[in-house]
Amino acid sequence: MNTKGVWAAGGVAVAVLALTAVAMINGSDGGGDTGSAGKGASASAGSSASAAPSPSYTVPNDWTEPSKWAALPRGERTDKWGSQVGFPHTTEGAMGMALAANSTSVQAGGHSGVDERLRTYNSYLAAADRNSDAAKAVELGGIDVDKELHQKAGVNPEQDLPSGAYLRNTVVGYKVIKASPNEVSAWLLARVATKTGETAKESLTYTSTVVAARWEGGDWKLSVEATAQAVNGESGSGPTIAAPGDAGFNAAGWTAIREAS
Repeated sequence: MNTKGVWAAGGVAVAVLALTAVAMINGSDGGGDTGSAGKGASASAGSSASAAPSPSYTVPNDWTEPSKWAALPRGERTDKWGSQVGFPHTTEGAMGMALAANSTSVQAGGHSGVDERLRTYNSYLAAADRNSDAAKAVELGGIDVDKELHQKAGVNPEQDLPSGAYLRNTVVGYKVIKASPNEVSAWLLARVATKTGETAKESLTYTSTVVAARWEGGDWKLSVEATAQAVNGESGSGPTIAAPGDAGFNAAGWTAIREAS
């Protein structure tokens, strides 16, 4: 699989955690080659779990109502980087943080991939995982995201994106792997939408990835160590990738996410 393409398609925020995890686990410099832990987890049987997202799905035409829904809590405040923080000390609170950390948008006239990755790094990554090398890896990964989006839009990286161009990652479902009072691991299901301009057709991809959160300093934080442990504990490729409304979504045990009031 084209790992570089997976990073660009797969979620700006999750890639922050995965890039840092790869640097810790494999000794990678995080500058683009993600190493073995950064390979996408295919939906086919026999693949190993991965912290990196993996696209492999076509949306069906028929709608089947999801059997499980959750209205995840929002953070109680916004930090100086513009991120929701202050989530409840519950499993749903951990999933609410994961949702906020992975709800990202790179767009014309808005935040770049570098902006979004650094925001997520500063707001959501555990203190033990934040250092100058990790920050540099995150920034370099964001540069790669921006280059790829600019290339798809037909402009040079130094130019502005065309009006209407964007890359948006939206978490639409989750499946808890393990949950304790101070640590929660889960598979996240995300919809990645890419558009290269006002008149261009939107491209949709669905991805799944493992994340893990630990309770730290009165809030939930994404943890490289906990995520690595969750990845190593999973066999196969995890739940089947299927969008909400697909019968396979229920069969795979996903919980759909409803907007909180």
